[in-house]
Amino acid sequence: MKKEIIIGFLVGIAANLAGMYLYIFFFLDYDFETSIQLARENDSIGNLIGLGAILNLIVFFLFIKKRQLYRARGVLLATIIAALFILFSKF
Repeated sequence: MKKEIIIGFLVGIAANLAGMYLYIFFFLDYDFETSIQLARENDSIGNLIGLGAILNLIVFFLFIKKRQLYRARGVLLATIIAALFILFSKF
């Protein structure tokens, strides 16, 4: 059970990073490192993480459809941690 949650958590983190990368690749003019640095300087890193978390929604429902509920819980945990990071980065 714990192994499945950890797998889901890691998949959630990877999906969030992949979502951030895809957003930067398709919609921004800079490379990944420069975009992250500019987002930190402009205090918009939370926005970038939030846009990356959209990919977690797809992974979450994919796990639900496959009836892998513990992995879905791990993805949900990764999303909650990303949301808390966004909340704390705003203050």
